[in-house]
Amino acid sequence: MPSTFESYDHTIRAELAAWQRQMQRPPTLVNRLTRRVQARLNALLPEKVHQAITTAIREMVRGVLFGSQHLTAKPLREGTLAERETAVRTRIRYYRNTAAVEGGVTGAGGLLLGLADFPLLLGLKLKLLFDIAALYGHDVHDYAERVYLLHVFQLAFSGQHTRNDTYRRLADWDAYRHTLPPDVQEFDWRTFQQEYRDYIDLAKLAQLVPVIGAAVGAVANYKLLEQLGETAMNCYRMRWFASAQAAATSE
Repeated sequence: MPSTFESYDHTIRAELAAWQRQMQRPPTLVNRLTRRVQARLNALLPEKVHQAITTAIREMVRGVLFGSQHLTAKPLREGTLAERETAVRTRIRYYRNTAAVEGGVTGAGGLLLGLADFPLLLGLKLKLLFDIAALYGHDVHDYAERVYLLHVFQLAFSGQHTRNDTYRRLADWDAYRHTLPPDVQEFDWRTFQQEYRDYIDLAKLAQLVPVIGAAVGAVANYKLLEQLGETAMNCYRMRWFASAQAAATSE
């Protein structure tokens, strides 16, 4: 008779395998057409605009990623996967509900408050990733772990083309981390900001529309945090099972 923990791990392995298949699917016809449209729209923007957006998002993300050590919980050293994921789901619910309230308030406030939602939401997303990493036992004071969070973020909010490439890096992270540049400035921020912007554009633009902005903002933020939480959980599950396999092999 398998234990409760063994039964949980078996269930999670099945969920993880289904998610991994989804991450490795080739782009569909709709994905390809959407990507072409987005590329044409991006081509209409002057290069100076692209540079300004890239710089703004890079500095916002870096400000949170490399300026929040004092807000980050210590990595959880003890606990089964089931215990850790109970705590992770609690954190996701908290941030998801907070983001929904924030989106509703800024969406009801018109254009200026709607624009203020962008950095507020970005901060909530990154803080959620910090908390999830710590609950799975990873120390985000480590530079490589923070770059890992960037990849998790990109996996959650990218088109299928970029998602395929990002997934492959995360699936073989122990090898890929040794190829990381020493300075996060060398991260591909241009692709990062374009994929993120393209992914959330329609939902966040609708948030600026009078009357419906509050409802759209609440629902959009709720869904975006839910998507990020699910992606992060599966990424850390991959590392959990890879570590368990490596430990078993070394015995």
